[in-house]
Amino acid sequence: MTKELSKTEELMQRKNNAVAAPISNTTGIFVERASGAVITDVEGREFLDFYAGVGVLNVGHCPESVVKAVQKQAGELLHSFFAIGMYESYVALAEKMNALLPGSGPNKTMFANSGAEAVENAVKIARQAMKRPGIISFEGGFHGRTLMAMSLTSKVKPYKHGCGPMAPEVYKVPSAYCYRCHYRSEYPGCGMHCLENFERFFISEVDAEQIAAMIIEPVQGEGGFIVPPPEFLPGVKAICEKKGILFIADEIQSGFGRTGKMFAIENWGVEPDLMTTAKSIAAGVPLSAVTGKAEYMDAPGPGVIGGTYGGNPLACVAGLETIKLIEEQELCKRGAKIGQITMKRLKTLQERCKIIGDVRGLGSMIGIELVKDRQTKEPAKDLTAKVVKYCLEEGVMLISAGIYGNVIRLLIPLVVTDEQLDKGLTVLEKSLLRAAEEA
Repeated sequence: MTKELSKTEELMQRKNNAVAAPISNTTGIFVERASGAVITDVEGREFLDFYAGVGVLNVGHCPESVVKAVQKQAGELLHSFFAIGMYESYVALAEKMNALLPGSGPNKTMFANSGAEAVENAVKIARQAMKRPGIISFEGGFHGRTLMAMSLTSKVKPYKHGCGPMAPEVYKVPSAYCYRCHYRSEYPGCGMHCLENFERFFISEVDAEQIAAMIIEPVQGEGGFIVPPPEFLPGVKAICEKKGILFIADEIQSGFGRTGKMFAIENWGVEPDLMTTAKSIAAGVPLSAVTGKAEYMDAPGPGVIGGTYGGNPLACVAGLETIKLIEEQELCKRGAKIGQITMKRLKTLQERCKIIGDVRGLGSMIGIELVKDRQTKEPAKDLTAKVVKYCLEEGVMLISAGIYGNVIRLLIPLVVTDEQLDKGLTVLEKSLLRAAEEA
């Protein structure tokens, strides 16, 4: 007698037959609905969400005001294409983003659909504004999977392997990854070699006069939630100013309250020339933006930037309501509080859990780097996968990161309750200790 398939098994069969194999999945779970920090799958099982759609859901799943705004907009205007028939929500959201950009104005904004699109457009804007071709990115950085974004991204597998040739005039420099310093130095006695390197770089690799912009994640996301030391980002900005290079802050994962500030770059007091945003800008409705100083944003000619769906009416009203929620519910403060609670517990656990090599973070953007040996710092990718699996078995969904795949990254929705936070962290602690016992 043939065994009756569960809903999940039936859907998995359909998925395998219909969806391209590279669109893979790590959990085997089909989500039916979600609210706040809780996901319910098609079998009725509930999971605490500690990955927030990879940083998309800082305001949680399906916030009521955002849902209502989208529903109302859907009955009035689904699409127009702003380049032909304009609408107020695009303008209103641009005004809001301009006001939020760290630093003095005047500022301007354009909208696209994804983080990669924002990066692609930011590069075009920088090149048009500076009349230079070169772009510098940083090792460990992730900027997307389209051609220019992929070229800027540092991790080879799975994102770049076999996809070349890459876009030209892209140059990479070491980032400030203090736990695994490129120069085998130790902060703070290192002399900031990662900044000193630029003097040689502009002689040996490319003339600074050929560089239009540097693009950097204030806190690296896919690279392993790497928080640079206090001197690094101000130092990079100073080099940019000295050499006439634009500073692009990639806030796609770190923005909208995640680090305790509206944007992560504010933690260093650095004013970007251009800033890319996406993910938590609109609570899950596809939207991204490039916001920057008006003189640079206005440099491209008509039609050079933009796209058919960019700044769709549904996305714009969702963005307006999402930012309103962040401000009214003081979710930046909540992000800082979640981070304090989480870091304290993980630092305490680190003392007795031998596989935790490093715990780092800013606000509620926190990474746990796992190693096989604390002295050699050999990455423990296999143990990281085990921790993710054990957490899922206990009802907590989270994901990994890092160029070696050995970092647990926490992107807890900022609307998580104290009870949910405690429950999820308890599961994580038990899973880490279980993996350590098996190491």
